[in-house]
Amino acid sequence: MKNFVLFGKPGSGKGTQAKHLSEKYELYHISTGDLFRKNISQNTKLGLLAKSYMDKGGLVPDEVTIKMLENEIKDNSKSRGFLFDGFPRTIDQADTLDKYLHSINMQINATIALEVDEKELISRIIDRGKTSNRLDDQDIEKIKNRFNEYNKKTSTLIKYYKDQNKFFPVNGHGSVDEITKRLFDLIDSFNLL
Repeated sequence: MKNFVLFGKPGSGKGTQAKHLSEKYELYHISTGDLFRKNISQNTKLGLLAKSYMDKGGLVPDEVTIKMLENEIKDNSKSRGFLFDGFPRTIDQADTLDKYLHSINMQINATIALEVDEKELISRIIDRGKTSNRLDDQDIEKIKNRFNEYNKKTSTLIKYYKDQNKFFPVNGHGSVDEITKRLFDLIDSFNLL
């Protein structure tokens, strides 16, 4: 079973590329946003707990998110592997995930980062905001704040995975097909699947 973490700033194309990667390599895609929505819509105990934090504008505590992830992994244990999208975001989360995976004889095999400069990302997000009507995707200051949050939190994660020789940056510029090909070439070069 092979497991990957997909990194990228907002607008880098993680969602689009996660779909292509999970289809080609038969990986079970775990997006924390989707996980929250699923648990909330099913009124699970964890979903109700997460909603109580989200309704107050707070962040869902790590222990709630981790428990949801553990349940999702257990429920899909027959998968060929997992693609984690939007998690981990901090060293504590990465460490907790590593310990949990180790306890079930699994590990993160590689962390792949889609790298796109912020000017291009702003343009992509503004365009997305026009079609999705998401107000937060139409406000440049809010977009820059998301980048700052990402930079603060993930810079330490990059070192964490580099120290394990599991960090692989990928050029996220170009067409969707060009970026997908770069990702496929990288994963194929690992000779893991």
